Amino acid sequence: MLRSALSAIFNNLPAHKVKAHCDGPCGVYDPASARVAAEAVLSMTKKLLSMEPPQGNDPAAWTVYNNTFSRYVAIKEDQAKETKKELLILWTDYFKPEHLASYPDLHDTFWKAAKLCSACKVNIDQAKAEELMQSVEKIHHMFWKSKGRADAWVTAS
Repeated sequence: MLRSALSAIFNNLPAHKVKAHCDGPCGVYDPASARVAAEAVLSMTKKLLSMEPPQGNDPAAWTVYNNTFSRYVAIKEDQAKETKKELLILWTDYFKPEHLASYPDLHDTFWKAAKLCSACKVNIDQAKAEELMQSVEKIHHMFWKSKGRADAWVTAS
């Protein structure tokens, strides 16, 4: 009885129309988080490629090697996933149809960057990781130019 009475009241209340650019109307966007994650992908890829497997059958040495290798792979894959998440937020929540006039390759740029994130998860390929960094840099410049700024591209490594 109480539930139906409350439902009737709430269903008849006036609702205000609310607009939000994303799941939360914070208005805070920055490609820096994608850059940091992509840098981690590149760093872990380089570390993986530079690893030397132990010589012989020393179980302790192989345990250390396998542990380190698997940790680097896990970090690389996690950061590639994070890069993709951050890029998709910018693509789907920040950029609007009006940005296409200034950036006609916007969709293609983001689509290819997202595909590079997947390629970096699946492979240990330094060229793909570097290409991902280049894509994130391009998106960085598109983003800041769309805001009327020219923030420098600065990497942590």
